[in-house]
Amino acid sequence: MAEIGVHPRSLPGLPAEHADIAVWNSEDWYFEDFEVGDKIRSIRRTISEGESMLFNSLVMDHHPYVSDSKFAEEEGVFGKRLVAGAMVFSYGLGLAATNCLNSFSYGYDRLRFIKPVFIGDTIYTIRENLSKQPHDRKMGKLRVSYSVYKDGGELALYAEHLLTALYREPENFAEEVSRLEEAKRNG
Repeated sequence: MAEIGVHPRSLPGLPAEHADIAVWNSEDWYFEDFEVGDKIRSIRRTISEGESMLFNSLVMDHHPYVSDSKFAEEEGVFGKRLVAGAMVFSYGLGLAATNCLNSFSYGYDRLRFIKPVFIGDTIYTIRENLSKQPHDRKMGKLRVSYSVYKDGGELALYAEHLLTALYREPENFAEEVSRLEEAKRNG
């Protein structure tokens, strides 16, 4: 299992004694370092009224369920205001993001809002490496899940993130990538 926060990566202009210190929440993992089945759990995060309204304003989401307390309490299905699903998604992924310097987002699959999240709820995320496969001559493709839980462990959101990661040693994947390219050409 690759350890988080122990892979220093030098930056130009830093004194040598600073460059050897691992950067918080930033990893230098390559495709080979990701192991299927590895999991991490984030810290918890309570979502406040102010930040919820700020998010709604920034993304222009003024649906009554997220911005109108009177409507949500008197006419809404849940009896109180929701946190916007896009905010729960963003926070949930951000809580478990590792900022890997060698990986790049490829997209998301299977995004589901399973339970409502309300103002004042506390969330946390469990991220799991689901699969990996060679993609092209420079990078492999990874699939990781983000399960966002609220309060007492109730699953609120699930999504799968597709990303690519550079190979540390591309030559180790050249033969398999050649087979993949040949299969694509032959339809």
